[in-house]
Amino acid sequence: MAAGGKDTETEKDSDGPGGGVQSVDRALQILEILARQGHAGVSEIAEEMGVHKSTVFRLMGSLVSREIVRQNTERGKYQLGFGILRLASSVPGRLSLVHEARTVLEGLADTYKETVNLAVLRSNYAVNVDQAMGPSTLATYDWVGGLTPLHATSSGKVMLAALRVEDRDRIFKEVGLGPRTSRTVTDRAVLEGQLLEVSRNGYSIVHDELEIGLTAAAAPIYNHMGEVIGAVSISGPAFRFKPEDDPELVKGLCEAGLVISEKMGYTRQ
Repeated sequence: MAAGGKDTETEKDSDGPGGGVQSVDRALQILEILARQGHAGVSEIAEEMGVHKSTVFRLMGSLVSREIVRQNTERGKYQLGFGILRLASSVPGRLSLVHEARTVLEGLADTYKETVNLAVLRSNYAVNVDQAMGPSTLATYDWVGGLTPLHATSSGKVMLAALRVEDRDRIFKEVGLGPRTSRTVTDRAVLEGQLLEVSRNGYSIVHDELEIGLTAAAAPIYNHMGEVIGAVSISGPAFRFKPEDDPELVKGLCEAGLVISEKMGYTRQ
């Protein structure tokens, strides 16, 4: 070890056990520094990492050759390159929402003892693509694969609230606002007011709109671009499931939505 605690030229080129792993770890450190600072020079990166400048320069050469990192000018500071974007853009398409969300759904069902569903928007309807059953669930109805109207469900209203007005216009023109029960909101103006509230609150609660006696609450799930790609919901019989009276449940539901979102590449604001 050289003076100042920095590794020597000989040490940094070691091919001994763990040498390759150490190089990978240091390269990742460089990327983290550039991601945090925006741009940095070799000297300041070496100082922060506690290594010799030649170590950083050598690693920079490899990163630059793969366009993971680039220089602002010929002798300027370094910043993340377009190669990072290519790598990042390949991740979302390979992530499975159902797979990433599964443990979160099970955790919600276990904590709140009710049915938890994961829904996405498909063909103008909310489609439940996964479900976890709580131990207190009275019925064993399987919602997976079923099409439910967006305007009559908590998940549907979360997804509607994220759409542009013209997209909602198209959906309502194609499928209408038909009633599922006597409490289904079928007035467009009333529904738009509810959707504004959903946007402000960050969640939706629905009573008796899909089925009499069924209450549900839902929170959005975002992708890496901050777009709503689905919703996670908790539902139960109205006589015992009262989310308005349980702030911790609503908070837990919204947190679950954010946790799933992070698994899909979303960064919290």
